[in-house]
Amino acid sequence: MEWIIVSLASMLAGFVDAIVGGGGLILVPALFATFPAAPPATLLGTNKSGSVWGTAIATLQYSRKVQMRWHAMLPAFGAAVVGSFAGAWAVTLISGDFLRKLLPFILLALLLYTLAKKELGRTHAPVHEGRSETIVASLIGLTIGAYDGFFGPGTGSFFIFLFVRLLGYDFLNASASAKLMNLGSNLSAIALFAAKGHIWWHYAVPLAIFNVIGSLAGTHLALKHGAGFVRGIFIFVVTALILKTGYDAFLR
Repeated sequence: MEWIIVSLASMLAGFVDAIVGGGGLILVPALFATFPAAPPATLLGTNKSGSVWGTAIATLQYSRKVQMRWHAMLPAFGAAVVGSFAGAWAVTLISGDFLRKLLPFILLALLLYTLAKKELGRTHAPVHEGRSETIVASLIGLTIGAYDGFFGPGTGSFFIFLFVRLLGYDFLNASASAKLMNLGSNLSAIALFAAKGHIWWHYAVPLAIFNVIGSLAGTHLALKHGAGFVRGIFIFVVTALILKTGYDAFLR
Protein backbone atom coordinates (compact mmCIF):
# COMPACT_ATOMS: atom_id res chain seq x y z
CA MET A 1 0.00 0.00 0.00
CA GLU A 2 2.84 2.39 0.85
CA TRP A 3 4.40 2.18 -2.60
CA ILE A 4 1.05 3.08 -4.23
CA ILE A 5 0.72 6.24 -2.11
CA VAL A 6 4.25 7.47 -2.69
CA SER A 7 4.17 6.52 -6.39
CA LEU A 8 1.03 8.61 -6.98
CA ALA A 9 2.67 11.47 -5.07
CA SER A 10 5.73 11.05 -7.28
CA MET A 11 3.58 11.32 -10.42
CA LEU A 12 2.00 14.57 -9.23
CA ALA A 13 5.42 15.87 -8.17
CA GLY A 14 6.83 15.07 -11.61
CA PHE A 15 3.93 16.94 -13.24
CA VAL A 16 4.46 20.12 -11.20
CA ASP A 17 8.25 19.90 -11.29
CA ALA A 18 8.36 19.62 -15.09
CA ILE A 19 6.48 22.89 -15.47
CA VAL A 20 8.14 25.11 -12.92
CA GLY A 21 9.91 23.09 -10.22
CA GLY A 22 8.65 22.53 -6.70
CA GLY A 23 7.94 18.81 -6.92
CA GLY A 24 9.60 18.38 -3.55
CA LEU A 25 6.64 20.19 -2.00
CA ILE A 26 4.57 17.12 -2.83
CA LEU A 27 6.80 14.05 -2.73
CA VAL A 28 8.96 14.84 0.31
CA PRO A 29 6.00 15.39 2.70
CA ALA A 30 4.35 12.25 1.28
CA LEU A 31 7.46 10.19 2.05
CA PHE A 32 7.76 11.62 5.57
CA ALA A 33 4.06 11.00 6.28
CA THR A 34 4.17 7.44 4.90
CA PHE A 35 7.42 6.46 6.64
CA PRO A 36 7.50 8.57 9.85
CA ALA A 37 10.11 6.37 11.54
CA ALA A 38 12.61 6.37 8.67
CA PRO A 39 15.82 8.44 8.82
CA PRO A 40 15.29 11.82 7.08
CA ALA A 41 18.45 11.41 5.00
CA THR A 42 17.12 8.12 3.60
CA LEU A 43 13.80 9.69 2.61
CA LEU A 44 15.54 12.67 1.01
CA GLY A 45 17.90 10.38 -0.89
CA THR A 46 15.01 8.19 -2.06
CA ASN A 47 13.13 11.31 -3.19
CA LYS A 48 16.11 12.47 -5.26
CA SER A 49 16.69 9.02 -6.76
CA GLY A 50 13.14 8.94 -8.10
CA SER A 51 12.66 12.57 -9.12
CA VAL A 52 15.94 12.85 -11.02
CA TRP A 53 14.48 10.69 -13.82
CA GLY A 54 11.52 12.98 -14.32
CA THR A 55 13.91 15.93 -14.38
CA ALA A 56 16.08 14.19 -16.99
CA ILE A 57 13.09 13.42 -19.21
CA ALA A 58 11.77 16.98 -18.88
CA THR A 59 15.21 18.34 -19.85
CA LEU A 60 15.25 16.11 -22.93
CA GLN A 61 11.70 17.06 -23.95
CA TYR A 62 12.35 20.77 -23.54
CA SER A 63 15.62 20.59 -25.47
CA ARG A 64 13.76 19.17 -28.48
CA LYS A 65 11.26 22.04 -28.61
CA VAL A 66 13.08 25.00 -27.05
CA GLN A 67 16.29 26.53 -28.39
CA MET A 68 18.53 25.90 -25.40
CA ARG A 69 21.46 28.28 -25.03
CA TRP A 70 23.92 25.41 -24.77
CA HIS A 71 27.06 27.60 -24.89
CA ALA A 72 25.96 29.11 -21.58
CA MET A 73 23.95 26.26 -20.06
CA LEU A 74 26.57 23.50 -20.25
CA PRO A 75 29.17 25.47 -18.23
CA ALA A 76 26.35 26.48 -15.86
CA PHE A 77 25.43 22.78 -15.50
CA GLY A 78 29.00 22.02 -14.46
CA ALA A 79 28.94 24.94 -12.04
CA ALA A 80 25.69 23.65 -10.50
CA VAL A 81 27.28 20.23 -9.94
CA VAL A 82 30.28 21.83 -8.21
CA GLY A 83 28.06 24.16 -6.20
CA SER A 84 25.82 21.33 -5.04
CA PHE A 85 28.81 19.29 -3.81
CA ALA A 86 30.15 22.36 -1.98
CA GLY A 87 26.75 23.06 -0.41
CA ALA A 88 26.32 19.46 0.73
CA TRP A 89 29.80 19.57 2.26
CA ALA A 90 29.10 22.90 3.98
CA VAL A 91 25.93 21.60 5.63
CA THR A 92 28.05 19.01 7.45
CA LEU A 93 30.00 21.86 9.05
CA ILE A 94 27.45 24.60 9.79
CA SER A 95 23.74 24.75 10.58
CA GLY A 96 21.21 25.89 8.00
CA ASP A 97 18.72 27.14 10.63
CA PHE A 98 19.31 30.78 9.70
CA LEU A 99 18.19 30.03 6.14
CA ARG A 100 15.04 28.32 7.37
CA LYS A 101 13.79 31.59 8.90
CA LEU A 102 15.07 33.83 6.09
CA LEU A 103 13.72 31.79 3.16
CA PRO A 104 9.99 32.74 3.37
CA PHE A 105 10.92 36.44 3.18
CA ILE A 106 13.24 35.90 0.19
CA LEU A 107 10.49 33.99 -1.61
CA LEU A 108 7.94 36.69 -0.74
CA ALA A 109 10.19 39.37 -2.25
CA LEU A 110 10.60 37.22 -5.38
CA LEU A 111 6.82 36.76 -5.65
CA LEU A 112 6.02 40.46 -5.17
CA TYR A 113 8.61 41.46 -7.77
CA THR A 114 7.15 39.00 -10.28
CA LEU A 115 3.60 40.25 -9.65
CA ALA A 116 4.66 43.90 -9.92
CA LYS A 117 6.50 43.33 -13.23
CA LYS A 118 3.56 41.98 -15.21
CA GLU A 119 5.58 41.64 -18.42
CA LEU A 120 8.49 39.90 -16.72
CA GLY A 121 9.31 36.66 -18.47
CA ARG A 122 6.64 36.92 -21.16
CA THR A 123 9.12 37.69 -23.95
CA HIS A 124 12.31 35.78 -24.68
CA ALA A 125 14.96 38.47 -25.22
CA PRO A 126 18.39 37.40 -23.89
CA VAL A 127 20.30 40.41 -22.61
CA HIS A 128 23.77 38.83 -22.77
CA GLU A 129 25.74 37.13 -25.51
CA GLY A 130 28.80 34.90 -25.71
CA ARG A 131 31.19 34.91 -22.76
CA SER A 132 29.10 37.38 -20.77
CA GLU A 133 26.06 35.06 -20.85
CA THR A 134 28.21 32.07 -19.95
CA ILE A 135 29.71 33.84 -16.94
CA VAL A 136 26.34 35.05 -15.59
CA ALA A 137 24.70 31.64 -16.16
CA SER A 138 27.61 29.85 -14.47
CA LEU A 139 27.44 32.14 -11.45
CA ILE A 140 23.73 31.39 -11.17
CA GLY A 141 24.44 27.65 -11.49
CA LEU A 142 27.19 27.78 -8.85
CA THR A 143 25.22 29.88 -6.36
CA ILE A 144 21.85 28.14 -6.58
CA GLY A 145 23.53 24.74 -6.92
CA ALA A 146 25.31 25.43 -3.61
CA TYR A 147 21.99 26.46 -2.07
CA ASP A 148 20.40 23.22 -3.31
CA GLY A 149 23.14 21.11 -1.75
CA PHE A 150 23.04 23.09 1.49
CA PHE A 151 19.29 23.56 1.99
CA GLY A 152 17.13 22.97 -1.09
CA PRO A 153 13.52 24.26 -0.95
CA GLY A 154 12.63 26.49 -3.90
CA THR A 155 15.73 25.68 -5.95
CA GLY A 156 13.83 25.41 -9.24
CA SER A 157 11.99 28.67 -8.57
CA PHE A 158 15.25 30.50 -7.85
CA PHE A 159 16.83 29.19 -11.06
CA ILE A 160 13.82 30.26 -13.12
CA PHE A 161 13.56 33.71 -11.55
CA LEU A 162 17.27 34.48 -12.02
CA PHE A 163 17.29 33.24 -15.62
CA VAL A 164 14.33 35.51 -16.33
CA ARG A 165 15.62 38.52 -14.39
CA LEU A 166 19.35 38.39 -15.14
CA LEU A 167 19.47 36.70 -18.55
CA GLY A 168 16.25 38.01 -20.11
CA TYR A 169 14.72 34.59 -20.81
CA ASP A 170 10.98 34.06 -20.90
CA PHE A 171 9.44 31.70 -18.35
CA LEU A 172 9.32 28.77 -20.77
CA ASN A 173 13.01 29.01 -21.73
CA ALA A 174 13.96 29.69 -18.11
CA SER A 175 12.07 26.59 -16.98
CA ALA A 176 13.80 24.49 -19.64
CA SER A 177 17.21 25.75 -18.54
CA ALA A 178 16.33 25.28 -14.86
CA LYS A 179 15.61 21.61 -15.53
CA LEU A 180 19.18 21.13 -16.75
CA MET A 181 20.54 22.88 -13.63
CA ASN A 182 18.31 20.79 -11.36
CA LEU A 183 19.56 17.65 -13.08
CA GLY A 184 23.15 18.56 -12.25
CA SER A 185 22.51 19.42 -8.62
CA ASN A 186 20.34 16.31 -8.15
CA LEU A 187 23.02 14.00 -9.53
CA SER A 188 25.50 15.47 -7.04
CA ALA A 189 23.09 14.88 -4.17
CA ILE A 190 22.34 11.31 -5.31
CA ALA A 191 26.04 10.48 -5.44
CA LEU A 192 26.39 11.68 -1.85
CA PHE A 193 23.27 9.88 -0.56
CA ALA A 194 24.17 6.65 -2.38
CA ALA A 195 27.72 6.68 -1.01
CA LYS A 196 26.30 6.91 2.52
CA GLY A 197 23.62 4.22 1.91
CA HIS A 198 20.69 6.62 2.18
CA ILE A 199 18.59 5.41 -0.77
CA TRP A 200 15.83 2.78 -0.75
CA TRP A 201 16.37 1.40 -4.24
CA HIS A 202 13.27 -0.83 -4.10
CA TYR A 203 11.17 2.34 -3.81
CA ALA A 204 13.34 4.40 -6.17
CA VAL A 205 12.24 2.34 -9.20
CA PRO A 206 8.44 2.84 -8.93
CA LEU A 207 8.99 6.45 -7.88
CA ALA A 208 11.07 7.02 -11.01
CA ILE A 209 8.50 5.41 -13.33
CA PHE A 210 5.59 7.45 -11.98
CA ASN A 211 7.69 10.62 -11.83
CA VAL A 212 8.50 10.26 -15.53
CA ILE A 213 4.80 9.82 -16.37
CA GLY A 214 3.95 13.03 -14.51
CA SER A 215 6.93 14.81 -16.04
CA LEU A 216 5.86 13.97 -19.59
CA ALA A 217 2.37 15.35 -18.94
CA GLY A 218 3.70 18.53 -17.33
CA THR A 219 6.23 19.19 -20.10
CA HIS A 220 3.53 18.70 -22.73
CA LEU A 221 1.29 21.31 -21.09
CA ALA A 222 4.13 23.81 -20.65
CA LEU A 223 5.22 23.52 -24.28
CA LYS A 224 1.62 23.70 -25.50
CA HIS A 225 0.58 26.77 -23.51
CA GLY A 226 3.86 28.69 -23.40
CA ALA A 227 5.47 31.30 -21.15
CA GLY A 228 2.23 32.81 -19.79
CA PHE A 229 1.06 29.43 -18.50
CA VAL A 230 4.44 28.71 -16.91
CA ARG A 231 4.41 32.15 -15.26
CA GLY A 232 1.02 31.41 -13.69
CA ILE A 233 2.18 28.06 -12.31
CA PHE A 234 5.38 29.74 -11.10
CA ILE A 235 3.35 32.25 -9.05
CA PHE A 236 1.21 29.44 -7.61
CA VAL A 237 4.22 27.29 -6.64
CA VAL A 238 6.15 30.19 -5.08
CA THR A 239 3.06 31.11 -3.04
CA ALA A 240 2.83 27.50 -1.83
CA LEU A 241 6.54 27.56 -0.98
CA ILE A 242 6.10 30.74 1.07
CA LEU A 243 3.30 29.12 3.09
CA LYS A 244 5.20 25.84 3.54
CA THR A 245 8.57 27.35 4.48
CA GLY A 246 6.91 29.96 6.70
CA TYR A 247 5.05 27.23 8.57
CA ASP A 248 8.20 25.15 8.95
CA ALA A 249 10.24 28.12 10.18
CA PHE A 250 7.85 29.77 12.63
CA LEU A 251 4.90 27.51 13.51
CA ARG A 252 6.16 23.93 13.62
